[in-house]
Amino acid sequence: MADPAIAALNSLLRRSSVEDHAEALKLANAAIKASKGNKDALLTAHHTRAVALLKLDRFDDALRAISEGGDELEKLCPLEKAYALYKTGELAAAEALLKTAGTGRALKHINAQVAYRAEKFDKAASLYRELSSADDGAQYGEENDLRINLSAANAQLEWQGKGWAVPEAQKQPAREDLEAFETAYNAACGCISRGDFSKAAVLLKRSRDLCEALEDLDDEEKKTELLPITVQQIYVFTRLGKLEEAEGLRKAIDLSEVSDSSTKLIAKNNSLILQAESNPYIRQRNFSSLPEPSGNDKFFGYQASIVRHNKFVAELQANKFSGVKKTTSNILKGESLSPTSSARADLGVLNAAAACEMKDGKEALRQILPLLESRPDDVGLLLTIIQLYVQLKNPGPALSLLETFFKRLETATTADHADVRFAPGLIALAVALYRQQGQQSAIRRELAKAAAHWQKKGPTAHGGDSLIREAGIELLRSALPSDLEAAGQAFSHLVAAQPHDRTANAGLVASFATLDLAKVEPYLDALPAVEKVTAGIDVAALIDAGVATLPVAAPVIGKKRAREDDGAEKPQQSAAKKRRRRKLPKDYDPNKKPDPERWLPLRDRSSYRPKGKKGKKRAAEATQGGVVRDEETLELAGGAGSVKVEKAPTGGGGGAKKKKKGKK
Repeated sequence: MADPAIAALNSLLRRSSVEDHAEALKLANAAIKASKGNKDALLTAHHTRAVALLKLDRFDDALRAISEGGDELEKLCPLEKAYALYKTGELAAAEALLKTAGTGRALKHINAQVAYRAEKFDKAASLYRELSSADDGAQYGEENDLRINLSAANAQLEWQGKGWAVPEAQKQPAREDLEAFETAYNAACGCISRGDFSKAAVLLKRSRDLCEALEDLDDEEKKTELLPITVQQIYVFTRLGKLEEAEGLRKAIDLSEVSDSSTKLIAKNNSLILQAESNPYIRQRNFSSLPEPSGNDKFFGYQASIVRHNKFVAELQANKFSGVKKTTSNILKGESLSPTSSARADLGVLNAAAACEMKDGKEALRQILPLLESRPDDVGLLLTIIQLYVQLKNPGPALSLLETFFKRLETATTADHADVRFAPGLIALAVALYRQQGQQSAIRRELAKAAAHWQKKGPTAHGGDSLIREAGIELLRSALPSDLEAAGQAFSHLVAAQPHDRTANAGLVASFATLDLAKVEPYLDALPAVEKVTAGIDVAALIDAGVATLPVAAPVIGKKRAREDDGAEKPQQSAAKKRRRRKLPKDYDPNKKPDPERWLPLRDRSSYRPKGKKGKKRAAEATQGGVVRDEETLELAGGAGSVKVEKAPTGGGGGAKKKKKGKK
């Protein structure tokens, strides 16, 4: 006869649904003790205990229970173990287990969740699309869950800078997405990642209204679901400049009631930013007191980067420059950040701000320019130096530094360095500096090289499609066949990715129209007819109005006089040169005759009377009114030269006074 504990467990498992998981756990533990000799019953009891622990959210205990059940239990319940590993944040172990667990529908769900939590959003979105299209035993209500999860993965792809991986049809919310608060919330997150905050505000309001109108949720559950919506609304209102609305929502949040650690920390971070705290040291202390979430509640990469950025900014405002400089330097050296990541550039900017102690101008340049020698590939540091040069209205050195940076990256062999070299932001900066210097040919050359790079990448990331489009438009303005050929290749790439893009089709036709007509003909039907484009235009009125022309600049008249025998007419000046009015002294008397010696120096005038003995002696020796002394030249003995001496006066010497002898 079977043991009563085993019989009770079997009776419980035969029910259509089990809601009392604590009772199931209790019966499973009793069955494990009672079925020491029954291998099958023991395996069933261990399995039931693991499932009950998962239902009770005791994931660490579930992993220990599966481990205690032995290898047979682990082979029996890979789904339960993978889910427990996922919930405890052991994502690498969960991925390794799922690779050998099989390809069942439930395992695909767990695999997608693990990929989502590991920030492999492209893999998660692909799995959700596969589950949505497959018809292999989908359960009731699963379609709605898949749509919610897929929209969340698409929003995360936008945040990650991989908007190119999201189909255009899924970027805009459909009608069914506006019928559930979860999908409306995810659609709003996608708009936030694209910078469309006005549409995001509308979608968040829709999500909030739908959540508040639900009858299936009680008040506590509604509070839990409304919290992330409110946090996103605060962020959107802040970016839209509606600070009063954001402050009102912030005050409505009771952080003590928030259970999710990551959401709670984000709400605290936003609250500290919105608070009008005048004391930077108190704000810095509040930021430093925020704990970091761990396990399955840890931040995503972009969230952790923003929170860390805010913390460093608060420390800079509190004059903790040495600490920020040391910490950011260690992170840049220690962490394996990709050269293309925005987090690395952000750390470079913060490190530069700490190194120059938040100064600007020439003093800041003097302190951070030496850092570029030790960190030549630091994009954030480079952009900071360029910004300082631009603020000083000295774009020449900024452009020189950027060109040197480009040349160094071109010699690198890694793909990441090549992506940095042709990053759309850096290319836009180079174009702006070249345009400021009037180097139009350099602009087209740079855009052509960038477009060629991103065309080789296939599905372009980091905004490559937008760069290729702008490069093609700029190259179309050139009359050189090589530039038109490059523009045609750029638009051909865009047409291959999006055949219905009218701008790309028109650019392709315009590029090859004068070079290769055969390449143009297949795309002519994609363009609207001329009659449709010109409909509603009054051609006769345009002809009567005439052709608008730009004003012609007047020719520059050179200073060189034309030859008299060439028969050319001398250009007539439009207006006589205006003579400057002479200014007269205030005490000028037109009846008084001016001094004729006014142009001579003071010492050369006849009225000059020097003062002192030396002055009178110099006046006596002067030729004007003085005695002219005769000089003679005496030859030195031995041919050593000659010397001029005063000629001795002629006549008696009785008039000369004799020197008196002193008394002895």
